Amino acid sequence: GEIPKRYFVIGFARSPLTTPKFRETLRLEVKQTGVSVAGKRWKEFCSSVTYVQGLYDDPKSYRKLKSLIENKEKEWKSKPIRVFYLATPPSLFSVIPEILGKLNLVKERKRTRVVIEKPFGYDLESAKKLNKKLTKYLDESQIFRIDHYLAKENVQNIIALRFANAFLEPIWNRQYIDHIQITVAESIGVENRGKYYDLSGALRDMVQNHLLQMLCLVAMEPPVSLKADEIRNKKLEILEAIRPIPKELVKDYAVRGQYGPGEIKGKRVPGYREESNVNPNSNTETFVALKLYVDNWRWHGVPFYLRTGKRLPMKISEVSIQFKPVPHRAFPPTATENWMPNRLILRIQPEEGILFYFQAKRPGPHMYLIPVNMHFLYEETFGRTPPEAYETIIYDVIYGGATLFMRKDQVEEAWRVIMPILEVWESHPPDNFPNYPAGTWGPPEADLLLAKDGRAWFPPSVLEEK
Repeated sequence: GEIPKRYFVIGFARSPLTTPKFRETLRLEVKQTGVSVAGKRWKEFCSSVTYVQGLYDDPKSYRKLKSLIENKEKEWKSKPIRVFYLATPPSLFSVIPEILGKLNLVKERKRTRVVIEKPFGYDLESAKKLNKKLTKYLDESQIFRIDHYLAKENVQNIIALRFANAFLEPIWNRQYIDHIQITVAESIGVENRGKYYDLSGALRDMVQNHLLQMLCLVAMEPPVSLKADEIRNKKLEILEAIRPIPKELVKDYAVRGQYGPGEIKGKRVPGYREESNVNPNSNTETFVALKLYVDNWRWHGVPFYLRTGKRLPMKISEVSIQFKPVPHRAFPPTATENWMPNRLILRIQPEEGILFYFQAKRPGPHMYLIPVNMHFLYEETFGRTPPEAYETIIYDVIYGGATLFMRKDQVEEAWRVIMPILEVWESHPPDNFPNYPAGTWGPPEADLLLAKDGRAWFPPSVLEEK
């Protein structure tokens, strides 16, 4: 219900489709999501959808597109917002804006946006080159680099939780927090993305963007306002404060893994090297675990543990903030057999919400403490699940909200963080891949990464994948 009253959607691709065929393709896709594709609303939407067949590097194809846009603007007698969404191979991210620029399709800065999907570059050098090419034809304010994880409701809720509640900020620092864990686990394999994923890997595909951005939101200093550049400046400060990992110490801070054959939910699944469009001798990592430090006044000495992987036991994304134990326990040992320090969990998926674990006395005549939790779940509280992340992020593009999008200096700084790991891993291929069976929580080295610090990965806060 948030789409503007007047809008026009143009599909542009190489496929030899007619507009009716394109509309039918959309209908079938939308139907799979459970949204109704019958009745007046769907007919109105379809009437505002058309299709243009063309080649991505052919200016003639873009002239057809330009003519269609200009004719629609004449019909409307106004100049609407133009959004060019590049859901294309990364090799075209610099090609398409150049042609758009030369044809004056992106000339008006305030009403033209160009949306770019990840991956934004392959490494720091390629990201810099891409930024340079884009800003030749576009102003930075026109470039919307999508990271859909930032649009997930509970990722955005990190800001609300931290800065709208007075009881948390005084203890959100190294004096009270022992460590922080960020987990983004997937039970699926590479699906139909084998060709892309085999050239990318988990470090590039997930850590450089999703996990580092979540770390920034957890660790950033209080903003003066919620203006886009104020939030992005605060996140940039955290990226700049992440302690560089010397190449000779990468093995002590980073773990990589690749899944082999295994079992998920009682079903046998192939190993990564047996997946479609994957090199049978591939050394691409499908699992990453990292230990990072943010060297500033608030977080000095507090480790941030990050892990992500494919073919793990379940799909779950959450941030766990582990608080330090109380300085003195006045309770007898028999009362605290199940003692657990306070822990705050920000669950991104499934069942978005917040859980807080604390000690409580079990009913009875004796002092016996057990860990319990208070929770807030979106669906339970508001009666509906949050909108899909892409719904939120496309809405922000249309109305020009840039808070959830990465600025070029953020992108480059995030690449700087992981470059030592990338360079070491590429120069020293693994000799033990695959090193974890599908359906497990990664290689044993990931557990050792925390065990040598006297810690362990937390089990997921949900018992099974929804």
